Amino acid sequence: MEILDNLALGFSVAFSLQNLTYALLGCMLGTLIGVLPGIGPVATIAMLLPITFHLPPTASLIMLAGIYYGAQYGGSTTSILVNLPGEAASVVTCLDGYQMARKGRAGAALSISAVGSFFAGTVGTMLIVLFAEPLTQMAQKFGPADYCALMALGLVAAVVLASGSVTKAIAMVFLGLLFGLIGTDVNTGAQRFTFDVPELSDGIDFAPIAMGLFGIAEIVVNLERHLTRSGAIKVGSLWPTREEIRRSIPAVLRGTMLGSLLGVLPGGGPTLGAFSAYTLEKKISKNPGEFGKGAVEGVASPEAANNAAAQTSFIPMLTLGIPSNAVMALMVGAMIIQGIQPGPEVMTKNPSLFWGMIASMWVGNLMLVIINLPMIGMWVKLLTLPYRFLAPAILLFCCIGAYSLQNSTFHVYQVAAFGVLGYIFSRLGCEGAPFLLGLVLGPQMEEYFRRAMLLSRGDPMVFLERPISLGLLIATAFLLLLMALPSIKKARKEAFTEEG
Repeated sequence: MEILDNLALGFSVAFSLQNLTYALLGCMLGTLIGVLPGIGPVATIAMLLPITFHLPPTASLIMLAGIYYGAQYGGSTTSILVNLPGEAASVVTCLDGYQMARKGRAGAALSISAVGSFFAGTVGTMLIVLFAEPLTQMAQKFGPADYCALMALGLVAAVVLASGSVTKAIAMVFLGLLFGLIGTDVNTGAQRFTFDVPELSDGIDFAPIAMGLFGIAEIVVNLERHLTRSGAIKVGSLWPTREEIRRSIPAVLRGTMLGSLLGVLPGGGPTLGAFSAYTLEKKISKNPGEFGKGAVEGVASPEAANNAAAQTSFIPMLTLGIPSNAVMALMVGAMIIQGIQPGPEVMTKNPSLFWGMIASMWVGNLMLVIINLPMIGMWVKLLTLPYRFLAPAILLFCCIGAYSLQNSTFHVYQVAAFGVLGYIFSRLGCEGAPFLLGLVLGPQMEEYFRRAMLLSRGDPMVFLERPISLGLLIATAFLLLLMALPSIKKARKEAFTEEG
């Protein structure tokens, strides 16, 4: 009955006029950036971080969450209609979604995608409700050594699940950890790596890093790509046939289960969920030759998986304060900006925010079904807007947002510097997500390590004496061993490889 009481509290918060407005705004923005190629939820949330200074905590987090899962819906629209993924997780939807559209089944593909996404989002939200409280209660038993071990596991898992080279992912994590050291040591008061620059004495602000690394760098990369659009296809009837429904239902269920699991894992998320679901469907299909030619399972399963993963990735962030991907790292940054310490105390100290945000996810998913299907024509027309006109507006928005943080041009310079760094990362084939996770978790990991050593009077055996930290360290070592296995290396490569 306690769960029902918590949900009643959550829905009373979510259904307030202010929070409904921000949920709708987040869903609309999310759909928009999902439709428009080359922006994505990470860059958008990074650019909007300065705005959260001026909004109530619950409203700002509801809006940012709506942007995140809204982008998963919007990305499928352009993938199916014009063969252009608006969001990374929608790349795999192009393979069969566009082929269905060419066969005159665009409306059916969009309906299956929307309904499957809503079902997966609902399941993901229910999993948060079911597991949030037990995980929070478990986290309250954690000591400093346990938290330190948990963050080490998170960073290693982020490396395992990052796409591309393991070596590059490790390098990015360490680089993020090093940037996290900049500022004043809270224990000794000594300046670390500030190079006598007063503005760096409090460390590098999270918002300029995120805006530069994901916002500015993304603009430059996309301008280089000269994004092109295929001819739009007529939508037609939105009703799928009985055969399409029969084949879609098990695919949606499998995608939902796989996406829910991968969303919780550090380094996982919608992109990994979508690619893995597609790979699974192709491998278990009796007719794998249909994939890439308009197989309805190739739309239903990945779309369910990316939405389920988007929802369940909130579980470790809300309960443990551990971000599972780049967007969750930005959400942690938004909470810190609002003066909220992410972790198990959020549920006990601020239950209205915690349960209000969870309830808003179901409300937001319902809004997205209503927003997407009737307004498909409007979203497709937006694709006629050239990206070269969008880029200057995004750049201007980034600069204004950075300046408004503390009315300082230094933050604008920081955004520019990290924009250059992000572009270099892109050219070298390095992901920004492991860097961001290292930057967010590094200072916290250092603080918990120091606390553990102080409490144990400098005895490192404290990490092995506590059952929780020992178990987490064993899991970390197991992941490190897995990375060395050739079969795991092959599986990582296949999970992120476009098939077709």
